[in-house]
Amino acid sequence: MNKIKAALVGGLSLTLINLALPAGAVADIPKVTVMSRNIYLGADVGKALELIPNLPAAAQYMWDQVKQTDFKKRAKILAKEISDNSPDVIGLQEATIWYCKKYPWSKKVEVFDFTEQLLSELGGQYQLAQKEGVKALNPGFSIDPIPFLTKVVDKQTFPKVFNQDSAACGFQTGDALLIKNSLAADLIQVGNSEYEINYPIVPTIMTVYRGYSWADIKIQNQPVRFVTTHLESLWDENKIPNSAKQATQLVNDLAETKMPVIVMGDFNADPRDPRLANQANPGLQPVQSQNCPAKRPTCNAYLIMLDAGYQDSGPDSLDPKNFTWGVDALLKGADPKRALAAKEMGNSFGFTDRLDYIFSKNGTQVLESKIVGQQAEYGSDHAGVVSSIAILNQSNQISAALPEHSPFPISFWQFVFSALILILTLVSWRRRKKKLLQNS
Repeated sequence: MNKIKAALVGGLSLTLINLALPAGAVADIPKVTVMSRNIYLGADVGKALELIPNLPAAAQYMWDQVKQTDFKKRAKILAKEISDNSPDVIGLQEATIWYCKKYPWSKKVEVFDFTEQLLSELGGQYQLAQKEGVKALNPGFSIDPIPFLTKVVDKQTFPKVFNQDSAACGFQTGDALLIKNSLAADLIQVGNSEYEINYPIVPTIMTVYRGYSWADIKIQNQPVRFVTTHLESLWDENKIPNSAKQATQLVNDLAETKMPVIVMGDFNADPRDPRLANQANPGLQPVQSQNCPAKRPTCNAYLIMLDAGYQDSGPDSLDPKNFTWGVDALLKGADPKRALAAKEMGNSFGFTDRLDYIFSKNGTQVLESKIVGQQAEYGSDHAGVVSSIAILNQSNQISAALPEHSPFPISFWQFVFSALILILTLVSWRRRKKKLLQNS
């Protein structure tokens, strides 16, 4: 853990810089305030997956939770957080669009667009970063509306949209970069990319894709690269976690970036992972195994970033007070199953894991950092991180665009074939269930 400690005390060097430079020179150093915020897609995907192969039940479960966690109300809470901290750049994760279709042949209709709702609540002070037609919005993980299989009932919403109380629904969730309007003229280039490592839940038709969005922006004339990402939470026993594999690709993709770079995101990795067998782990994070012993850097996305020379902006990621995940899926408070464990760890808000970070490299120095959204009303099931960072590298160098990676697309007929298999599986499952009920 020496590298973790070194990253956490790195802020001391700023004091030395301030002492070494004249007051005017310090004042001229470009500074930027950034926020990393997972805004929560609104439903517990893990619980929904437990209902598969009963896809209609899973779809209804998620839709009901999305209604209960009402993003219209959450957007106001998140907007206040943003207004109170005034970040110049915001890295969003789980920037979600929920869409539905009335008939199998109908076009998808966007019912909830969290990014647009948040921007609207911010009163026009921020915008989605975009340049030359490219938006810093990476769609990532999505499930298309599948007729009959993802049909849900909503007697309040759907009659106004579809003139009926049911529709097939799905969602798209990914990463987005929001910027203050004042920075729009300073955008240099924008892009999106995918991680080559993905997680198949139902092969071909239900695969969890992750990626990142990025933008190069001039901060007081110094180009800075900003990245927002969300690494995979699902992992398999005795294997390197997918989040670690994706972090390795991210580090490699950024290897040729010489300009200052700031990475914001939900890394789905706690500094303690992989956990010891006897270590508290109510969030079900990766545990030690033969292929991933405890404290092995290659098995932890957080440590991979530190090994690559990135500075953790803090606040102290080892301090339980700064944990960022653990709220109940319905955002009613601490998860009852985890609240006691959180208290024993030293977090009074019910958070048991640190998953959200801001990292920086190439001539940057953290001025201050804090956790937001840990208490009172919850805008998300995650807390967020806000950091003020000084840009010491003033070379004006602009690095080449980041490499593009694309998920392997499936053909129309592959989709149809897989959908048929899923339908047959579902029918068979229902028959077995009916037979069991008759025999009981």
